[in-house]
Amino acid sequence: MRSAKDFFTPLAVGAPPPITEVPARPSRMIHFFDPSNEKMAAKVPDLVGTVDVLLGNLEDAVKADRKEAARLGLVAIAKATDFGEHTQLWTRVNSLDSPWVLDDLTTLVSEIGDRLDVIMVPKVQGAEDIHYVDRLLAQLEARAGLTRPILVHAILETARGMASVEEIAGASPRMQGISLGPADLAADRRMKTTRVGGGHPGYLVRQDPIGGDIHGERTTYQQDLWHYTIARMVDACAMHGIFPYYGPFGDIKDVVACEDQFRNAFLLGCVGAWSLHPVQIDIAKRVFSPSAEDVAHARRVKEAMGDGTGAVMLDGKMEDDASLKQCLVILELADRLAATDPELAELYGTTPETH
Repeated sequence: MRSAKDFFTPLAVGAPPPITEVPARPSRMIHFFDPSNEKMAAKVPDLVGTVDVLLGNLEDAVKADRKEAARLGLVAIAKATDFGEHTQLWTRVNSLDSPWVLDDLTTLVSEIGDRLDVIMVPKVQGAEDIHYVDRLLAQLEARAGLTRPILVHAILETARGMASVEEIAGASPRMQGISLGPADLAADRRMKTTRVGGGHPGYLVRQDPIGGDIHGERTTYQQDLWHYTIARMVDACAMHGIFPYYGPFGDIKDVVACEDQFRNAFLLGCVGAWSLHPVQIDIAKRVFSPSAEDVAHARRVKEAMGDGTGAVMLDGKMEDDASLKQCLVILELADRLAATDPELAELYGTTPETH
């Protein structure tokens, strides 16, 4: 067993020291692009400053004969693009059991390690997968002379990964967060859905019979297939001080259901979601930013609570120390987002200079 005293020491001689706290940077949308697609690559500079995270995807959406082109394309894009202060550059490497991942890691860390914020690792099965990436990144960082560690983000895509989510979340100081990968997880669980995220009309509860007539008209209510999974992932992330994310919503045309799914995740504690198409960027930005009404209410509760003890009545509702803690979560997020988003600063009645 590794000593807690050694947890924050570098895993390779000359590697940068591990971080003790994950930076709380806005990451409401993780926008995926294929670096081997010239049309997509050409749009990257225009997206800088409009999205929180740009992710160069090297994994499933890239065909086997395009893997090297995607890897080299990402290197070229990273070197040619100024991502500024408000847009992070992430990548999703190939899975650890693939023949491409070693070249992904060695090339990217050596060539653009100083520009990469986070490496997303797919199909993480357990803490041992994170330990492998952790040690390898430390060695590569030392060789490249990097001064800050690259963070790691795991995708929850297997039943074993789900059963080990708490261990994965706490496997390394590099852990930035975890995303739900609903399609692969559904297949691994043998769930009977072919959708990429979202609900299913067959997963429902039905109103009790009226007057005992089981064949009479009865209202049905569609349920959320992912409620348990997201809630457990959120708990694991909160316990270890990292960030949970909803993953992809595959039905690009159904923007209404996409917004509903994103909002469910937001209310449960997720800080962002993947965007697979530009239309989902604005949805994620809107959903994962607190509403002006919620921010105003949270401020009222904070002002009314004074030193934070006791209880007060506000608009006919009791507010106490637990209410204040909930409101402080909203205010902390609003302050963080307003610090980099002038539109939200105006909406919330704040200015970036005050944060």
